[in-house]
Amino acid sequence: MRFLPVFLDLKTGPVVLIGAGELLRAKLRVLAAAGARVRVHAIDRDHELGLSAEDAARVEIATDDPLTADLSGVIAVVCAGAGDVGIAMSARAKSLGLPVNVMDDLEHSSFIFPAIVDRGDVVVAVGTGGTSPVVARRVREKIEALLPARIGDLAEFIGSFRKSVNERIAEFPLRRRFWERVIDGPIGTAVLAGRKAEADASLKAISDPSAFARADKPEGSVALVGAGPGDPDLLTIKALRALQDADIVFHDELVSPEILDRIRRDTTRVAVGRRVGKPGIGQDAINKRMIEAARSGQRVVRLKGGDPFVFGRGGEEVEALRAAEIAYSVIPGITAGLGGAADFEVPLTYRHEATRITFLTAHKARDAEAVDWSTLTDTRMTVVVYMGMTAAPSVRAGLFAAGRSPETPVGVFARVTRPDAQSAIGTLRDLPELVRRIDGGPAILIIGDVVRHAGTLRRQTLKKNSAQIISDLLDAAE
Repeated sequence: MRFLPVFLDLKTGPVVLIGAGELLRAKLRVLAAAGARVRVHAIDRDHELGLSAEDAARVEIATDDPLTADLSGVIAVVCAGAGDVGIAMSARAKSLGLPVNVMDDLEHSSFIFPAIVDRGDVVVAVGTGGTSPVVARRVREKIEALLPARIGDLAEFIGSFRKSVNERIAEFPLRRRFWERVIDGPIGTAVLAGRKAEADASLKAISDPSAFARADKPEGSVALVGAGPGDPDLLTIKALRALQDADIVFHDELVSPEILDRIRRDTTRVAVGRRVGKPGIGQDAINKRMIEAARSGQRVVRLKGGDPFVFGRGGEEVEALRAAEIAYSVIPGITAGLGGAADFEVPLTYRHEATRITFLTAHKARDAEAVDWSTLTDTRMTVVVYMGMTAAPSVRAGLFAAGRSPETPVGVFARVTRPDAQSAIGTLRDLPELVRRIDGGPAILIIGDVVRHAGTLRRQTLKKNSAQIISDLLDAAE
């Protein structure tokens, strides 16, 4: 290790920045983001620095020669696009014992700039000893993907309580255990989910911090996670983190094997729910098993196809968790209607042609017959029907009765976003026949003029690269 990673308090004195053009401005933005006071020597005399008013207030424009300028109180020197002036300034800074960085010049630098992940109070610096900034950026990108967006908020939250809690817990190991339980339990989950007031109230409600830290039984929680329509590349980063953190995952039968492969290897997997025509354990039983697992201290994921709150019974599960006073969070997923529209290039809205969207479910004929089709007569409305294959004749009859034209464009889109995705496009008159062309579900129906714009699948172009990215993220997480 040639360079020791350190964090420099840039508020203790000014930083001298010497250079020209966009290279100078880029370094200035980095320094300004860290709250530095900066003395800028623009050797090209271009003082248009593009700073906000707040950052500009901490910047001093210097017009004297940096090689003879007074450096009293300066804490570091940075040269970016300074040419020979940078090399000469490096020698002067070193003679005065000042740390100096000459951009892309290790020989004349005594410190280097890392690739930075900035999450407020949490900052990660990635370096390669100056040998390959591009490699450092690639590592930073993976870390960016793995870190929760609010990890800095969590650090700030703990910092606000740290002194008062530490005063109440004398033993250091017990103090550490207290903060581990806070971070890994429902309080930390609440902060990361943006529910800071809830977390604040929960921590203040801990009357005996030492007893809380000594408790053997961990606090469990449940995450309702949307798995999306099937393509594992469409999982959100937050969903991926939940799958990696889970102790047990209750998953729908329709969640694809590729997505199940994203679950941590030693996590317990339990298939729940059901497929059309097959029995399931029932929603009440699912709720009961989730609650029991959480009460035993496990981190539970309820993994649902599509989005939990779009025909996914997520609302019922949230109500059960609330009633049982179980900590929970909801992580949305891409619902099949949106995934299928993107996959087959069907714009659900189209200017002057489709200005409204209706999502409905009709996986049985009696469900279709219960729909008030009279509300769907507007020809500028796109209708997206979930689980409508078996009820296709009833869907057609309902729309005919409502006055929709037999020539209304219709698409049946099966297994959307997956490698074996399939489509059949025609008119409302032919809907049952279109369904018969499909080799199996799940499928959605899209009804409306926008189906005329449907294109062909173009899934393969980025598949290999995106799959490799996910693999790399999982390797990093392990």
